[in-house]
Amino acid sequence: MSLRLYDTASSEIRDFVPVTPGKVGIYHCGLTVQGPPHIGHIRKEVVFDVLRRWFEHNGHEVTIVANVTDIDDKILVKSAEAGRPWWAWAYENERALDAAYEVLGCLPATYQPRATGHIPEMIELMELLIERGHAYAAEDGSGDVYFDVRSWPSYGELSGQKIDEMEPAADADPRGKRDPRDFALWKGHKGGEPETASWPAPFGRGRPGWHLECSAMAGKYLGDEFDIHGGGIDLRFPHHENELAQSRAAGHPFVRYWMHNGWVTTAGEKMSKSLGNSLLVADVVQRIRPIELRYYLAAPHYRSHVEFSEDALAEAAAAFRRIEGYVVRATEVTTDVRPAADVPSAFRAAMDDDLSVPQALAVLFDTVREGNTLLTSGERVELRSNLASVRAMLGVLGLDPLAEPWLGLGTIGSGGDRLRGAVDVLVHTVLEQRQQARENRDFATADALRDRLKAAGIVVEDNPDGTRWQLADEPGDHGGTN
Repeated sequence: MSLRLYDTASSEIRDFVPVTPGKVGIYHCGLTVQGPPHIGHIRKEVVFDVLRRWFEHNGHEVTIVANVTDIDDKILVKSAEAGRPWWAWAYENERALDAAYEVLGCLPATYQPRATGHIPEMIELMELLIERGHAYAAEDGSGDVYFDVRSWPSYGELSGQKIDEMEPAADADPRGKRDPRDFALWKGHKGGEPETASWPAPFGRGRPGWHLECSAMAGKYLGDEFDIHGGGIDLRFPHHENELAQSRAAGHPFVRYWMHNGWVTTAGEKMSKSLGNSLLVADVVQRIRPIELRYYLAAPHYRSHVEFSEDALAEAAAAFRRIEGYVVRATEVTTDVRPAADVPSAFRAAMDDDLSVPQALAVLFDTVREGNTLLTSGERVELRSNLASVRAMLGVLGLDPLAEPWLGLGTIGSGGDRLRGAVDVLVHTVLEQRQQARENRDFATADALRDRLKAAGIVVEDNPDGTRWQLADEPGDHGGTN
């Protein structure tokens, strides 16, 4: 195939040449499950789902790995604040993440490894780095292990920085470091932390640093060299810079292409839990259909930032409904038209040009306009061919309303049991956090969570049997007690 992709490392659009012809290995950094996912997190999932579908459309065998970081400082802090075991907190939010993937039609990853399931591989990698002179155990008895950035002259190559111009790494106490910029590979167990949040290691009990986790898991499932490593642009430094350094320092070629997607922003700032400006997937899919939210996230070029607004969301929904309306009308007339085996050449050229979805959508809308003309003229043979092309293009984008996972959910204005089940998981995640806040007598947080659900059109009812929810315009409720 003639695909060209922007490689962050070289700052160039390069011809894509896989390590193994006909096969593609992709690793993209999953969520640190400190809380339920917002649409900024899920944009990355949609971007790499479209990339995967394009490779598979072109006959490539794709192995895609998306990790779950289920042990981290933030998880320990959030779970302690909620009075919950850290592992239960992480698992609850992992389930919410999986539900968000499903509700937006993302194909399941080939594998979704958890950090806590790969401690032996991480210890092996650390021992190799120590042996090669690129890592050291802190001499202060803390049990910490650090990567020695000055031992690796290429450190900073991904982000284009020089070591002396970098800020100190803020991922651990600097007292045991040789250089303030050295980053943590292993964090020694500290008093007050749960004993269950540590594992035995030659350097002392502790837990892995964030950066180490991804190098170990990517290597296990994709090998020492693979094709594409991706994530949000905010991960370029320090996370991906540190991954690249430790993997190369261990003697592994690591990644051929680095892909980074832009943020979803609100008022010009990155959407983030810490900034309090995030929009949970569970909330948004209550006021817009999931397929329309997917369209909204997929339509801009993946490297551009998307400024969120309710008007933009409504415009995206209206645009998709124009496409969907044509598919529904044309299907009623033609019946049983399958997607074409290939897409129009102009659509292919757009997708091969650094996954230019905006240009691909322009081709799709032109084809829909032609289809609407054929509907009016009654040209049935041409209409069938046109509809087949439209469905092929929608399939690449994961937006064909007549294909899985949308098939059976109905089209414009309707829902379905499978969709409701996924949404129910997302809503109950918020309800569980509200209940925990109430038990902690944090009534301000509990009321804020209830108001957030109310704004999304969800009515919460507290009664002696527990908490129930229902849509504001529906007579029945969904789900049981909480």
